[in-house]
Amino acid sequence: MRVLTFTSRSRGMFAFPSTTAAPRCFSALCRKPNPELKILSYIVLHRGSGSVDFGRSSPAAAFLKLNSGFAASRCVSSLSYSAAGTLETDDAVVRVEDDDVSEASKACIPVRAYFFATSVDLKGLVEHNKQNFIPPSSRMTNYVVLRFGDLKPDPNGLGYSLSGNDCCFVVVFQYGSIVLFNVRDHEIDGYLKIVERHASGLLPEMRKDEYEVREKPTLHTWMQGGLDYITLQYLNTDGIRTIGSVLGQSIALDYYVRQVDGIVAEFTDINRGMEKTGTFTMQRKKLFQLVGKANSNLADVILKLGLFERSDIAWKDAKYAQIWEYLRDEFELTQRFASLDFKLKFVEHNIRFLQEILQNRKSDFLEWLIIILIGAEILISVYDIAHRSVTAL
Repeated sequence: MRVLTFTSRSRGMFAFPSTTAAPRCFSALCRKPNPELKILSYIVLHRGSGSVDFGRSSPAAAFLKLNSGFAASRCVSSLSYSAAGTLETDDAVVRVEDDDVSEASKACIPVRAYFFATSVDLKGLVEHNKQNFIPPSSRMTNYVVLRFGDLKPDPNGLGYSLSGNDCCFVVVFQYGSIVLFNVRDHEIDGYLKIVERHASGLLPEMRKDEYEVREKPTLHTWMQGGLDYITLQYLNTDGIRTIGSVLGQSIALDYYVRQVDGIVAEFTDINRGMEKTGTFTMQRKKLFQLVGKANSNLADVILKLGLFERSDIAWKDAKYAQIWEYLRDEFELTQRFASLDFKLKFVEHNIRFLQEILQNRKSDFLEWLIIILIGAEILISVYDIAHRSVTAL
């Protein structure tokens, strides 16, 4: 435990692992309020020779507890740091404890989402990992959940808590996404290889996204959102399924958006070439390939990802519906699909335009072929008439 104590008109001793850790703490305190630090049970303000002691229920203590940045900035306004590890200040005194820093770090659960293939054989994956398979709690069959390690009981009496445990969860989706919960950096490749053995259509470049879940049993609401993280009272298997479903869809949607962006870029180059030359040289086969690619991407997003299908867990429990709706809004799934649909309409318009041009080219060719054949027939008829006239003479 590291404790920092400020005293007025005196030298305040503080305990740090090294003398270099103190300035970093002070700079963070002066810069902005730090929610990870909390003010302890008392604050002593010295005025002249007297002192006033505010307890836990004091309004001043409550104000400073809620505004630690204000208190800390007042404390360090006139401090001087010495190599011996002491502080001198002439202002108010605040005693700060950072036990909550370690507690917050333990409560953070890293979540990583990957999209590495276009299909995963879930049956084969479950067959080779029966001991880690968690039976589904809903009718959804496009994903499986694997657990590696044992969960320790939660000391707060909420069943099991994932934070602070060596246990990790792997959520694998049939369309090629995998979401890892509480997996250490050096273990990621190992879990990815377990799934890759049952995957097909491996991508040359793996897509990746990161998120964070924080457990806080004392949270006054069921969930609370933040920047690139979500805070829950506790995270259980249903929460993992709900969060994993949204993150898996998000990372897969990012891949398909980039695929459509590539198609749009090709048509943009074609249009620019037509602007300069007045014609284009695309073959019908290439155009049909682009048509098939655009249609398959749209079908995969709607059918495989199930982007518009509500989670069964969210249907059953309002708490998980709140998480599902918040994360879909956080990752902007609806807006991103609307953008994808707009791009596909642009592609569709260009395909229809180019198909008409190719069709006109084919019609022109057939018309010229008919003209040539008629002309050849006329020439043959004239030759035949002339030959008969010469023979008759």
